[in-house]
Amino acid sequence: MAKFKRVLIKLSGEALAGLKGEGFDFSTAVKVSKQIKKLIEQGIEVSIVIGGGNFWRGRNSESMDRTKADQIGMLATVMNSLYMAEICRLQGLKSIVQTPFQIGTITEQFNKDKALSHMKNNTVVFFAGGTGHPFFSTDTSAVLRGCEIEADILLFAKNIDGVYDSDPKVNNEAKKFTKLSFKDILDKQLKVIDGTAASLCMEQNIPILIFKLDTEDGIIKAAYGENIGTLITN
Repeated sequence: MAKFKRVLIKLSGEALAGLKGEGFDFSTAVKVSKQIKKLIEQGIEVSIVIGGGNFWRGRNSESMDRTKADQIGMLATVMNSLYMAEICRLQGLKSIVQTPFQIGTITEQFNKDKALSHMKNNTVVFFAGGTGHPFFSTDTSAVLRGCEIEADILLFAKNIDGVYDSDPKVNNEAKKFTKLSFKDILDKQLKVIDGTAASLCMEQNIPILIFKLDTEDGIIKAAYGENIGTLITN
């Protein structure tokens, strides 16, 4: 039985690319969409934010103006959302992409009331384009939208299975946490989410569950309250 009524899922763009590491991986996208369909069928309201790392890593473009680099990143998230929205449609789901800025007739401009109405009507809402401003990560935009729509929990599906005290790719002795506080994230300067996102979640008291995207039925398990990664709360 589902534990949460309304969830916001943050998908890592890099994780969505599968083993290729860039672009789209169709089989990964289909697996995600099938899990989303099960949540919708269980009466859970679903919204999604997708990172743009499978196309663009703005922080690696040091020679470029930061504002321009971040704007390219915003458009990368729009491409990802349009793709996943279509994959969801192929599964028989209704979907809509909302952005904080107008893109002709391609997306709908973000509006809280419309977003909630869509979700209550069993439509998956994709929040693309970040906050619409540079210097904010997709982690922060996910938390911002989660606060605005009053999500019960934020489910961060990444390419790592939780939060560690050090980089497990570098340190074989790295310790995984099953539960942390947002204060721990900030005090220990753990980089799994950025400080702005952690601070906002702490202020608004919205929990985050961080887990690996390719966990079998991971999104479903997370929405059902299973602790399959690292739970971050106050």
